[in-house]
Amino acid sequence: MWQAIRRWFDPQELRSVGTTPDYRFSLANERTFLAWLRTGLALVAGGLAAAQFLPPLPLAHLREVIAIALLLLGGAVAVRAIDHWARTERAIRLGEELPASRFPAVLALAVGIGALLLVAAVLVRAIGGDG
Repeated sequence: MWQAIRRWFDPQELRSVGTTPDYRFSLANERTFLAWLRTGLALVAGGLAAAQFLPPLPLAHLREVIAIALLLLGGAVAVRAIDHWARTERAIRLGEELPASRFPAVLALAVGIGALLLVAAVLVRAIGGDG
């Protein structure tokens, strides 16, 4: 695990394996990394917005739970982005199959479930007459 983390910060180590790929592949990998990073930043921003701007919700501390969940998910996406970038870059340089990942499906399900929970909270509030 520590060796993989070290690769994130040592570009020379990453370049020491395999052969230099067509730069278009490396740049595409970098664009994918940046897209994941933007997703992580959006989740963090959503967490901060939830903490600051959501009105009190009917269930105790639901606003804080939503904010913390979004902040943690945003952090996880950022860490996952750099790990996936490094593993993909290594695979490209070695001519190996690109690493498979379940993370996009997990992230999509987490966002979908979170949205459904928010819909339920809004409906509870509306039916309860507070909105």
